[in-house]
Amino acid sequence: MLINKLKPLLSGQFIRNVSWLGTAELINRIFRLGTTITLSRMFSSQDYGAMAIIYTIFEFANVFTLRGGIGAKIIQADEQDIKTICNTSFWLNLILCGSVFCFQCAVAFPIAQFYNNQQLILPICALSVVYLIYPMYMVNAAIIERNNNLKVTAICNATQAFVGNAVTVILAVMGLGVWAIVLSMVLSTPVWVIITWKNSSWRPPKSFSLDKWREVMNFGKNILAVEFLNRIRNNLDYLLVGKFLGTEQLGIYFFAFNAGSGISMNVINTFMSALFPHICAVRENLAEFKARYLSSLKKVMSIVLLIIMAQSILAPIYVPAVFGQRWKVAVPILMLICLSVIPRAFGWANALLLNAVDKTHINLRINFLFTMFFAATILFTVKWGIFWVAVGVVVSHALFIPVSAIWTYRYVFHNRINALSKVN
Repeated sequence: MLINKLKPLLSGQFIRNVSWLGTAELINRIFRLGTTITLSRMFSSQDYGAMAIIYTIFEFANVFTLRGGIGAKIIQADEQDIKTICNTSFWLNLILCGSVFCFQCAVAFPIAQFYNNQQLILPICALSVVYLIYPMYMVNAAIIERNNNLKVTAICNATQAFVGNAVTVILAVMGLGVWAIVLSMVLSTPVWVIITWKNSSWRPPKSFSLDKWREVMNFGKNILAVEFLNRIRNNLDYLLVGKFLGTEQLGIYFFAFNAGSGISMNVINTFMSALFPHICAVRENLAEFKARYLSSLKKVMSIVLLIIMAQSILAPIYVPAVFGQRWKVAVPILMLICLSVIPRAFGWANALLLNAVDKTHINLRINFLFTMFFAATILFTVKWGIFWVAVGVVVSHALFIPVSAIWTYRYVFHNRINALSKVN
């Protein structure tokens, strides 16, 4: 029967972790829906454009905190090295985050000059305070993920969503504009410190030490570079649309992109957060490693495809009904952006697969080639308007990622199986 076929897909630690993260994401989306509706009525296209610029700067600077690389190394590390790597990771993260805080404050002035908008300076500087909070919980959060206790991660996500969205709505109604989003991000981040400290016994070391820092940095540097390239791809279209088509067109495009890919990308993030520790736990057993990867990817795509198709089909109905008639112009762009998420899911899973087998340098090369291809496509399409920029986003993802996904799968599994058979 159908129920018997579904039971294996809906059981196991991976699905339990996904269930917790998915519940947190559902809570987040409910809160975000109220926030998005509020902002769609309180924000102008210029407000959305200014927020796109501020958030883009934050996303780029955030890469250099090395949160992703350091956290992934803690999850992947051997048991005998974990204490040393955690202590070193704390000091590295503290140094990097302090440097990024200073850097973002410094670049706020030339950025405001570039966009001829001096009101961008203070929000960009204020948002950099978030970096100073990261080191206080980053190691604890990574240990919790390493232990596959993603229930705690889900609680953090849900609590931060509640606090952040509540602050955003209150301040937006008060007429604070982009400050409503900036202050909500700063004020909601300490939630992670409180909850992760209550659920992890690790505490920052009292003495300064950078033992095994090369091991951490060698693993993390490629992930840092990949994340930087990801940020370029995720924000390059914003930067080019804002520069060549103006803030108002950027506001429409930014709204469409976030309303279109926001839901589905957050669903994918839920699965991918659980996928990495799930496959890393068996990476020494090639057969089990392959089985876990394939079964997990099947579960991800079955849900993602359903969500994306439903969202694309229903967009002409729910966008004007929920967000207002003035955003109806964004519907065609939103539908295209939704479709681009399908290949993105494969690309994300590929990156995690390569990271799990210590092939971060190959992941970097693939992402570099894709970024060059993506940039060329957007530069070619931006002259025809935001609709064709969205077409360029879909086409570049649809052409490049399937090829890289097939190559990666053969490299990781077929080549290693052949190598092992020759040894035996």
